[in-house]
Amino acid sequence: MGESKMAISTMNISLPDNLKAEVEAVVATEGYGNTSEFFRDLVRSYLRDRQERRLETLILEGLNSGEPTPFTTTDIEAIRERGIERIKRRLQK
Repeated sequence: MGESKMAISTMNISLPDNLKAEVEAVVATEGYGNTSEFFRDLVRSYLRDRQERRLETLILEGLNSGEPTPFTTTDIEAIRERGIERIKRRLQK
């Protein structure tokens, strides 16, 4: 998966020696080019899992919110208007 060019910042972390040794072993044996690549992959995986957990929570909230109602053209218009307002707010920043 190719990455687009983006600004890169540095973060320093501290690990106990035993964890550092395990990370180095993973980097050496699982195809990571370096430790930074391993941690970037780890962070991406965590963030993806976090988004999935949030989506699952929202779906469950929706399922538990009561009896379903028909989706109407009024609902579609309200969603459209909220979307337009959200875009306008982003453009104003």
